[in-house]
Amino acid sequence: MRRIIITISTLMLLYGCSDLVDGINDDPNNLTTSSYQNILTGTEVGNILLQSGEAARRSGIFAGQYTGIDRQHQGYSQYAVTTSDFDGLWNDAYVNAYRNALITEQAATEENVGPVTIGITRVLQAQIIGTTASLYGNIPVKEAGVIEITNPVFEAQEAVYRDVQDLLDRAIADLSETTGRPVSGSDIYYNGDPQPWMEAAYTLKARFFMHTKAYDEAYDAALQGISTPANSMYGPHGTAADNSNLNYQFFAVEVRQADLVVSDFMASLVDPSPESPDPANYRGNAKTDETARFHYYFEKNSTGIQPNTEDGFAAQQAGSPLVTYEENLLILAESGYRSQGFGAGLDHLNTFRSFMDNGGYMTDANPEALLYAPYTEADFESGGIENPDGISRNDALLREILEERYITLFGQIEPFNDTRRTLNEAGVRVPIIPNRGDRLPARFLYPQSEIDRNDNIPSPIPDFFEPTPVNE
Repeated sequence: MRRIIITISTLMLLYGCSDLVDGINDDPNNLTTSSYQNILTGTEVGNILLQSGEAARRSGIFAGQYTGIDRQHQGYSQYAVTTSDFDGLWNDAYVNAYRNALITEQAATEENVGPVTIGITRVLQAQIIGTTASLYGNIPVKEAGVIEITNPVFEAQEAVYRDVQDLLDRAIADLSETTGRPVSGSDIYYNGDPQPWMEAAYTLKARFFMHTKAYDEAYDAALQGISTPANSMYGPHGTAADNSNLNYQFFAVEVRQADLVVSDFMASLVDPSPESPDPANYRGNAKTDETARFHYYFEKNSTGIQPNTEDGFAAQQAGSPLVTYEENLLILAESGYRSQGFGAGLDHLNTFRSFMDNGGYMTDANPEALLYAPYTEADFESGGIENPDGISRNDALLREILEERYITLFGQIEPFNDTRRTLNEAGVRVPIIPNRGDRLPARFLYPQSEIDRNDNIPSPIPDFFEPTPVNE
């Protein structure tokens, strides 16, 4: 494991968002002596990088949402990956995000700030480690934050998820005390407000219970999760070149924008036009019009279909979705169906559809292009508008919920988790077809940097198509 802890100011310079944290370190050569609030800001920026940067784009390729058309990204689409391709992504998780989250907690404890700040650091740690476990499987956790340990032990993925749930429980207990908020402005997600942090913690609990197929627990957690769009966790962005939305930087600024397009499959699901890559794949019907969502997500240019960098998903100042109200609603729909039955699943799906009918998470949606009318039980019966192929009513509802998650969580890591979690549920899973061969990607590879430095790397090293333990 790399033990170099770079300064937060250097991190921002390299990866953007620097204007959020100008002058963050009084002593740039000694991170641990910085005040907790400076490290907290840097941790949150590092988390944005992990959740919405290259790891998310790579996940989108492996989940069939993007297609690489040149250079490295073309290779990723053809599953031509090597261990060294993941060096930077591992560094994003462990150095830029997790290690700094641990140091934030240490600094806040030493400065006796109070429970809310400690709770925030623990939510961040859980979010970072849960995400990392979902991508790689067995990973170092307890020893990963100890600089003196050069060969940290890899812990079983199932055990990591249990530890993440415990960490979130501790964070919720801290946050419920409501005292000890961080200095104003240092928490760039919620400005130290414990209520949305608690709700985000519950939604993260629900997300990670979904990963392990603990649907009863996921439903119970989501009932206490993000309760309003205003409490969604978004990474903020600005108008400077180095603090712009990371997808904007990739698709509108950097020379790599020609490397990657939205896949024909993904675009066709929401493209109502005759010029769609596959008009027959459009999911609209008498109760659903996806025109507004297509224009929010995508734009057509000389390269192909790419994320909307003008006034939509990848606009310069667009917030990066990290943990959202819409995700919580769809966790309730899927876990509600799986644990409570058809009626609960349909009710929660219709709550989500009502949210979307009023614009949902789309910015400046044209009301005339919005239609998400409530579904009825009859719509999922054989021959109904959501069941033209005559599968069971229950399967038709689950299929619709899974497809809705796939579209709503576009550009995030979760669709890759969903495609692996539901791979064996033929007939209801989103029908991603491998770009090459007959197997879909099953994990991120352990990076060459870790293979070279850590004697505890799993042996044999799992390959790209070997499922992580929770997906076996």
